[in-house]
Amino acid sequence: MGLDVAAVASALQGAFGQVLLGVIVGKDARTLARWASGTVRPPYASAHLLRDTFQVLEMLVSVESPEVARAWFMGMNPQLDDASPAEALSAGRSKDVMAAARAYVGAR
Repeated sequence: MGLDVAAVASALQGAFGQVLLGVIVGKDARTLARWASGTVRPPYASAHLLRDTFQVLEMLVSVESPEVARAWFMGMNPQLDDASPAEALSAGRSKDVMAAARAYVGAR
């Protein structure tokens, strides 16, 4: 993934909107806008979470529409103990979300 963190934040904001992205990273719309514009760099942990989230999104949109991928992030997922992938990412379960996304893509 060659995108800088501002480009990743901007792409995620475009795909998810600020509310869903805010749930994932635990930040408000103003902070997300600063990250996406590149005026402020997110802390390392937040940048890592943004990149993990982007990687999952890219995997999903390789087999589904962006709208379906967005819905996948919001829906309950049995592989995540019925948490949504957005909630699981927010709780630090990036590896679990990646595994759930691989299973979803593999079933397509």
